Formats: sequence, structure tokens, C-alpha cells
Amino acid sequence: MKATIYHNPRCSKSRETLAILREAPGVEVEIVDYLKMPPSRDKLASLYAKAGLTPRQGLRKAEDGAAALKDASDGAILDAMVADPILIERPLVETDKGVRLGRPPEKVREIL
Repeated sequence: MKATIYHNPRCSKSRETLAILREAPGVEVEIVDYLKMPPSRDKLASLYAKAGLTPRQGLRKAEDGAAALKDASDGAILDAMVADPILIERPLVETDKGVRLGRPPEKVREIL
């Protein structure tokens, strides 16, 4: 099975999630450093749809730029995330079984 993780190596939850993926038998892990190679707007919208999340639920609210999006539409939030990928809550993991936000990291086990 292939698992793609949208990863920030400086984030402890992202590192914990990556460790779970690497320890899972038969899982080939693709790591995307989303700060260097952010997903497109369409890809991000697709990931959230597969995860059953709205863009607002995928917004990293602790970041300074998130406050300006308090009353923004989902489209405006996606646009902001593409322009400034630090606004994307991490890590997102995609497999052929679905997408999960690794918060807590153990949630990725649901799609392995």
C-alpha cells in the first residue's frame, strides 16, 4: 500500500505520524514537504473532501494568518492555504482507503 504524507519535519505530530506509517507493514511512504511543494488548490480541496473535512477544519488556527480568515468562505480559505501553506493543518495522509488528518497521529491507522 502507498501512503502519501503531507509533512512538516519541524512538527512533532507530523513526525509521530510519519513514524506510524514507517512502522506499518507493507506501507510504501511518499513524503511531501508541503511547505516546499504545496498541493494545488484542487488537490487540497480533494484531500479535504476525502477526509470529510471542510477547509476551515483543515486550517491551522494557531498561525497568525488564520485570524484574518475568521469569516472567510471555504474558497477563500483554500486560496489562502495555497498562497501560504503554513496555514494547512498537518499532517494530512492519503492512502487508497481515504485521507486522515493526523491529529492525533493514531487516526492514520484508520486508513492503513
